Amino acid sequence: MKELFTATVTATGGREGRIRSEDGVLDLALAMPGEKKDTTNPEQLFAAGYAACFDSALNLVASKEKIEHGGSEVTAHVTLNQDEDGYSLSVKLDVLVHDVEPDVARKLVETAHKVCPYSRAIQGNITVDVDERTA
Repeated sequence: MKELFTATVTATGGREGRIRSEDGVLDLALAMPGEKKDTTNPEQLFAAGYAACFDSALNLVASKEKIEHGGSEVTAHVTLNQDEDGYSLSVKLDVLVHDVEPDVARKLVETAHKVCPYSRAIQGNITVDVDERTA
């Protein structure tokens, strides 16, 4: 396997602390949702990464399959759940693909879900619901 890139981020203080990337580009305070303004949380960060990665995967698939569209948008909803066994995550992806027929959007989304590194990493571990639509 050829390594392409490694992101390095250090967290201190857990959910009430801070995260900082090795290069200093990412430097954010963390807090529980709703506790402090101008802070983020691990679920938002995961949602941001997943949405960006999935959108890139969708556009890669479209390019490889020579499918032209008018752009795409992915919104990731990452939920922190709790049950008697502890905590878990679940994800809902809302995918909008412009200027294609619904069956084409569905095919792009299904294939993107197979190649997206985030989707592949969590396959079988996290429930992921994907809804596609066109405009």
